[in-house]
Formats: sequence, structure tokens, C-alpha cells
Amino acid sequence: MVKNYKISEPFFEYGPKCYMYGDTLLEMAKGLDKLAEKYDVDVILDIPDTEIYNVAKNVKRVHVYSQHMDSIPVGRGMGRTLPEAVKAAGAVGVMLHHAERKLTLEEIEKAIKRADELGLATMVCADSIEEVKAIAKLGPNILVAEPTELIGTGKPADKEYVDEVIRVIREINPDIKPFPSAGITKGQDCYNIIKAGASASGCSSAIAKAENPLALAEEMISAVRRAYDETRK
Repeated sequence: MVKNYKISEPFFEYGPKCYMYGDTLLEMAKGLDKLAEKYDVDVILDIPDTEIYNVAKNVKRVHVYSQHMDSIPVGRGMGRTLPEAVKAAGAVGVMLHHAERKLTLEEIEKAIKRADELGLATMVCADSIEEVKAIAKLGPNILVAEPTELIGTGKPADKEYVDEVIRVIREINPDIKPFPSAGITKGQDCYNIIKAGASASGCSSAIAKAENPLALAEEMISAVRRAYDETRK
């Protein structure tokens, strides 16, 4: 875990996967930056490595993350993602172990250590309570609990699951920010997650495939702000 990494609660994460790139992604990033200021909600944007440099130099409140990072050192590693290159491009963090880019527990541990060495925050995904427990012991900055079977379904995890995720993470390492997710399609879903005690909410496919992605993102970010203010006051 990077000890000096600062992200304010509540925060919001948008992962465009490979739906957005180039000018389209850049304009989305700029729009998210404005929404972050408007609602006072930090936004994590995890994007393809080819987009990091251009996006990072054009945003202020958006935290730019790589969608993946290997644990390799400088040197050999054709076709892999070098931690030093991710940081040099302007990323402040990395996502690890997404359902579409799975890693072994051993590799997750190595990647977290490499990220820690470089001051890159880690946001690690887990698809079961048992995996949540195992990954929490490795000390990522953020733990995204996403049941794989719910990803892209439009069916968010129920409150019992959210409560269990938060309880488990806080028992193992209260410094980790709990981020139960998956199946988020509208602002109300984000509202419910934050009201249940999560540090963040987020979305990928629903925003990326929306007729007006930025409008849906605003609906969600405003719901995150509202739920947090109602719950924490």
C-alpha cells in the first residue's frame, strides 16, 4: 500500500475498458474532471496505456490509472507493461486482477510490491469473499469487490454482500478503501452502494455504451455525493 496516496472519499471510478480511445476518451476525461470539481468527488479513470500520457496532462482532479501492470523490472519483457513506464506516462495508480485480466495471487502480490516501490496506488479486484480476504492481506490501497457473474449484467450486488465485503476488509486492514461494485447501471445503484458504507462506486460498460456517457456519469457522481453527505453527516 502506498502510504502517501491521497484520494478523498467518496470517490468514483470509470473504467472504459477498450470502448473509448483517442479524442473521444480525452473529451470524456475532461468532462469527468469538470464533474469532479462540480461535485467535489475525486474520479479514478483507468485507461489503456496508450492513452495515459495525453489524458494525464489534461486533467487535474481525475486520478489516471493504468488498466494493468506487470511486476517486471526494467529490461527484458517484450509486450508486457513496465511499472516505471506507467508512472513516467503520468499514471498515479494501477488496476490489477480485473475479471478480464486475471492474475495469480502470487503475481498480484509481486505487482503490489512493485507499485509500492514506485509510489503507484493499487486498486485490486476480487470476485468472491474468499478472494477479498486473500487480497486484503496483501495491502492494496483500494479493493474492488466484483462478483464476476454480475459484471455487465445490470444487477448490482445486494446489501448483504456489500456489508460482508466492508466488514471483512475493515477487519483485515482498515486502511484499505472498500469498493463493492459490479452491475452498476444508474445513479440509484451508486447511491445504494455509498449508503451501505462503501468508500466509492463506479461503472464501466453502462457509461461506455450509453447514448450520452457524460450525462450518465454525472447522474452517478451526483448520486455518490448525495449519498455520502446523507450518510456521513
